[in-house]
Amino acid sequence: MIALDTNLLVYAHRLDLDWHGCALDIVRSCAEGKDSWAVPWPCLHEFLAVVTHRRIFKQPSTLEQALRQARAWLSSPTIVLLNETEGYFSVFERVLMESQVSGAKIHDARIAALCIAHGVSELWTADRDFSRFPGLRTRNPMVGK
Repeated sequence: MIALDTNLLVYAHRLDLDWHGCALDIVRSCAEGKDSWAVPWPCLHEFLAVVTHRRIFKQPSTLEQALRQARAWLSSPTIVLLNETEGYFSVFERVLMESQVSGAKIHDARIAALCIAHGVSELWTADRDFSRFPGLRTRNPMVGK
């Protein structure tokens, strides 16, 4: 199962971003496909925070628009939402110790640990920072498209 990072969700939602069309195709193929796909809950939360942020976008998405988009993704019959379960903390601790991240990068470590704990085969992201987490395979599906 693949998981999608926040940036793909943002690109898919925001028509004014360069990667919109490509990301929209990727997210749509996941949501409408037969295979399970995942979104870590922190990525969904971060999506809502980013697209509605006035310092990021001159005309941010309204909360209603952002929530409508999130509900559309959540209605996919094949989506799996990744959350902390029993045993998560030991995976999270291992990810932190192996990567030696701190500060704001703890958020990325949380996403990585959720993916690892749930057996995600690959995290699709445009963020190269995830390469610092051993045990998590990443790919930018927009490269070469």
